[in-house]
Amino acid sequence: MGHLIRFALAQRILIVLFVLLLVGGGWYAWQRIPIDAFPEVSPTQVKVIVKAPGMTPEEVETRITAPIEVELLGIPNQTMLRSIAKYALTDITIDFEEGTDIYWARQQIAERLNTLWVDLPEGIEGGIAPMTTPLGEMFMFTVSGAGLDLMELRTLLDWVIRPALRTVPGVADVNSLGGTVRSFEVVPDALKMAARNITADRLIDALKTNNRNDGAGRLHEGEETLIVRAEGRIQQLSDVRAIVIDTVAGTPITIGDVAEVRIGALTRYGAVSRNGEGEAVTGLVLSLRGANARQTISLVEQKLNAIKKTLPDGVKIGVFYNRGVLVGQAVDTVITALTQAIVLVLLMLVLFLGNWRAALTVALVLPLAALFTFIMMKTMDMSANLMSLGGLVIAIGMLVDAAVVVVENIITQLAHKEKAERLPRLHVIYRATSEVAVSVTSGALIIIIVFVPLLTLQGLEGKLFAPVALTIVFALAGSLILSLTVIPVLASYLLKQVSQEEPWLPRQILKAYRPALLWCLDNGKSVFFGAGALLLLALLLFNQIGSTFMPTMDEGDIIVQLEKLPSITLEQSVALDGRVQKALLEKVPEIAEAVSRVGSDELGLDPMGLNETDTFLILKPKDQWRMDGKEALIDEIRTVLDQLPGIAYGFTQPIEMRVSEMLTGTRGDVAVKLFGPDSAVLNRKAEEIAAVLRSLKGSSDVFLKQNEGMQFLQLKLDRAAIGRFGLDIDVVENLLRAQIEGLKLGIVQEGQVRTPLLLRGAGSSANFASLPIALPGGGYVALSALAKLDRSEGLVSIEREKTQRFAVIRSNVENRDLVGFVDEARNQVAQQVELPTGYSVEFGGQFENQQRAAARLAIVVPVALLLIFLLLFATFGSVRQATLVLSNIPLAMIGGVIALWLSGEYLSVPASVGFITLLGIAVLNGVVMVTHFNQLCIAGMQVGQAVVVGSMRRLRPVLMTAATTAFGLLPMLYATGPGSEIQRPLAVVVIGGLLSSTFLTLFLLPILFQRFGMAKELDDE
Repeated sequence: MGHLIRFALAQRILIVLFVLLLVGGGWYAWQRIPIDAFPEVSPTQVKVIVKAPGMTPEEVETRITAPIEVELLGIPNQTMLRSIAKYALTDITIDFEEGTDIYWARQQIAERLNTLWVDLPEGIEGGIAPMTTPLGEMFMFTVSGAGLDLMELRTLLDWVIRPALRTVPGVADVNSLGGTVRSFEVVPDALKMAARNITADRLIDALKTNNRNDGAGRLHEGEETLIVRAEGRIQQLSDVRAIVIDTVAGTPITIGDVAEVRIGALTRYGAVSRNGEGEAVTGLVLSLRGANARQTISLVEQKLNAIKKTLPDGVKIGVFYNRGVLVGQAVDTVITALTQAIVLVLLMLVLFLGNWRAALTVALVLPLAALFTFIMMKTMDMSANLMSLGGLVIAIGMLVDAAVVVVENIITQLAHKEKAERLPRLHVIYRATSEVAVSVTSGALIIIIVFVPLLTLQGLEGKLFAPVALTIVFALAGSLILSLTVIPVLASYLLKQVSQEEPWLPRQILKAYRPALLWCLDNGKSVFFGAGALLLLALLLFNQIGSTFMPTMDEGDIIVQLEKLPSITLEQSVALDGRVQKALLEKVPEIAEAVSRVGSDELGLDPMGLNETDTFLILKPKDQWRMDGKEALIDEIRTVLDQLPGIAYGFTQPIEMRVSEMLTGTRGDVAVKLFGPDSAVLNRKAEEIAAVLRSLKGSSDVFLKQNEGMQFLQLKLDRAAIGRFGLDIDVVENLLRAQIEGLKLGIVQEGQVRTPLLLRGAGSSANFASLPIALPGGGYVALSALAKLDRSEGLVSIEREKTQRFAVIRSNVENRDLVGFVDEARNQVAQQVELPTGYSVEFGGQFENQQRAAARLAIVVPVALLLIFLLLFATFGSVRQATLVLSNIPLAMIGGVIALWLSGEYLSVPASVGFITLLGIAVLNGVVMVTHFNQLCIAGMQVGQAVVVGSMRRLRPVLMTAATTAFGLLPMLYATGPGSEIQRPLAVVVIGGLLSSTFLTLFLLPILFQRFGMAKELDDE
């Protein structure tokens, strides 16, 4: 250590050049670090989405979902296989272990799908979803205006806007919702077909085989070559009508003779409505996994501005969700807290050092350590987000600790006139720095070690808090290196004249401290009794503090999730959404805009039913609200929704919703999963569990999907009758699909637009039983002659996890701790709900994350304490002194527990991080005190005298360490922007804990050292 300090002071110009290089490198790194609101918390996840038009949930499960799941089982590193089968769609999610290469995972799934695909039903579409993440929905907009109808707007979105946006770096895809997709429709007339002896098969064959352009080769004409191209592709409706199906006595029978040919639309599985004004067309920009959110959004905005110039006059693009706004607000929250913290730390330095040059010398470590951190973040491919930058805010007060001790000792040595005049000035600085180098290094290493447990967290909590720990470790490591190299050099330039008189503030504190310390040393038993009583009080209060995973981050906007009757039509669902929007906009003036998404999107990434709606509520600025907080606003929205019949509802936020879905397949603080084989039993028992949850204190928005009540018209085909009429099952089922859903027979190329070509019927249930079926030999027969038609109720969806069916009951928790709520829920469900054999219950959601984090910290924190003990033993060479310093830890927790109880915060992961931070600071101050006690004892002082003199001399650095850390965290207590909710519990714990920690370090530790710090024989000497 001494060699490094000596080198720095001997090569001061080189160190100054190093500082300039650090400034340039840090600024360069900051400009190129990706910036996002949230860390990338999603696991390595691959989605498989398969669309099966016309299939019921049971058919989708048995014919598509189950075979794919069986094929995907056994892929290495797989941690979760979850699926949902709904009408015409299945969505399968596969999670892999952390660190698995996403491209490798997608390749493994693609290979297995290719093997299986030929065995799946004909007519299905889909495959692996775009390489985005559950948090990939970063930009949403509507397309409207110019008098265009929904079909024209959707065409504009699909074939002009979407292709342009997909060229933007960082964009994985653009998801389309709302409007209608244009198609060429052929609607056969069964009577005309029967009269001309045309069957459905022949009609389908004619459409398939008369829609192609092809090259025939090359012809030579003299010295030139002609490339022969045959054009037979359909280009307009008249081309479809002119296709010949058959010829009778030389007279062609065309499509136009037996069918109506028209412009139509694909069957819709979802829609979008806005502000109660009717339907809209929206685009959702999905970011590529690992993309720079801020940069991608900026490029998307630039591209949209360029696209607007090419759109028809009057077409408007209205943005209703922009992750960039949240990114900016979250980063502003942290930057503001960082700036305020630096100002407060500077103020403390000036007050304690009494010398603006000394304060400046110490303060310079802040920007330099931050720039060093940015370089390390860039090297580690970390993003600058709420958590990683929050780690820097947490560390601000601790960054100056090493520099404070170094500069304070340099000032003390330079103020010693006799020594300062006898030795060269640089040598005095060298000796002063070397004197505290061991304790400074040990203290910094101790704080670094206490943050190591955060690097071992798994799952969501690991993704959130590993960046916090890494930035703190980087910043502290940089601060330590700078304090032993750059700070002594800066001190040699800046600290020209040092006053021998103590600054006013330390002098006043010292006057009060000396008699208090002497009293404590004389009344050690009373001090021990008081500390013991406080510790007992803290233990009692700790049992009164509830536990939760994390405070909910306020993302600004609100999502209201609506559920209606399962049998509702898309049109009625949209109309109901419109009524909800109008009511909210009229009665809650804080809402600026409302956009509702019902049903499934184009890509199938969000497979909702026609009865499920996500309503995005865009809120006005808070200074225009009538109420103080968001909870009061949500209560008012509840009041409005309670007046609207026919809906169930819940509340969430964009990122919160996707994180919950990603982790558990559902949304909510608590997710109760009921596993079992029979859907009817699952539905019945799920209702019982939901009733139990609703009866518990703190439950909010208890939500159970209504999984029964979907209306089915079931056709039981009569094989004998079908065979007797010369038909087969496949022909009849194809005809039925064409009649209702529409049978895709190809595409019509209209420039760059690819328009589907469909065979379709009327689709009405009024005369469905008498639907005429053309016979091969001519004539026709009614459908009722081939099948028995029954109306019945069935399942809305079938959810599976690891090939087992399950139902989910979710609940949010308000005004109560999460763990206490789940413990009561677990007991009440066990008592009140009797489960048949083969059925089981699991509690997941945020609770699952909290339990995993608590279990991991319970293992790694004791390991970290053991490492700290070994480091202390290596520093002091004494078990008793290492134990003395560690004894500060439980007593330092007193203030943290009391502050947590007084503030009403719960014991969350951020609060646990606060206790870990407190642990490091308590040990650091103990090291500073005990090291100086030892130095004085070695110099010949008696232990009693050394304790008094050492405590007086180390009063200023100990108070400065505590004050700079506390004042550095003070802005986090009062911050109000996005993310402040996560940082506040940490600040509460550390600031409260510093009060008790500092008191115990200054009064209790001297007593302990006087009595137990030295071996008895050494004390006697």
